[in-house]
Amino acid sequence: MRPIRLAYRDGVTDVTGATEEPAATQPGDRPRLAVEILLVLGVSLGASAVWSLLSIIRKLTEPAPLAAQTTSMNVSVVPDRPWLDLAYQLAGIGLALVPVGLALYLLAQVCRPAAEPPHRLLGLDLRRPGHDLGWGLALAAAIGIPGLGLYLAAKALGVNTTVAPANLAAHWWTVPVLVLAACQNAIVEEVIVVGYLLTRLEQGGWRWPAAVAASAVVRGSYHLYQGFGGFVGNVVMGVVFALVWRRTRRVGPLVVAHALIDIVAFVGYSALKSHLAWL
Repeated sequence: MRPIRLAYRDGVTDVTGATEEPAATQPGDRPRLAVEILLVLGVSLGASAVWSLLSIIRKLTEPAPLAAQTTSMNVSVVPDRPWLDLAYQLAGIGLALVPVGLALYLLAQVCRPAAEPPHRLLGLDLRRPGHDLGWGLALAAAIGIPGLGLYLAAKALGVNTTVAPANLAAHWWTVPVLVLAACQNAIVEEVIVVGYLLTRLEQGGWRWPAAVAASAVVRGSYHLYQGFGGFVGNVVMGVVFALVWRRTRRVGPLVVAHALIDIVAFVGYSALKSHLAWL
């Protein structure tokens, strides 16, 4: 099957550092583009959304109320064999990154030779480390602190499970693996559901408010397994991150922010879960 032929404008950077948006597809190419988007989501976060929907249905139909249930993340597979458990954890992290490579590969197929490579087109590079770190820290604080409050409120209202973010057995590699898992989550989600998806939707002729809404709803949907608080919080996060992407054309700050939020959640929970009952 021939590749979808998309015309990119030259990667001109304005005074804010944002890159011009890529040109839209021709109408005849849009069905193929829609199929590509569905396939990429189908092997990555779209599949997670399906499992998440089934998970919340299962939890809602359990005898125990939603608020009395616990959602465990980052669990040990074979806790009695630490070396094999580590192998499982690293394999899971590595294989989860494959769809990111697929998304970048597909973007590369439609870039003109003179255009920027896809990782630079999406801002997944080290050209502006200070900018990415600054935005990332600000976003982590702006999303993470209110997000904790929303989680506690959702639990109090009975519309969210208790989320246990880190349940690995205690080994020398536990914290490094949790950090790697946080970084993997950040890269997969921000590259696919923001950089790739918004780029493709814009190329398919979507208006930006609809594209932002679609990206945010996809993000919320694969967090439904946590409960409705997790869904709402991640939809809000998705809108904010998508708007930042539209301004900066860089997923770098989003990856930094997401990784920081998850590192604090994973490592902090692992260290404090026996001391703070409200977690």
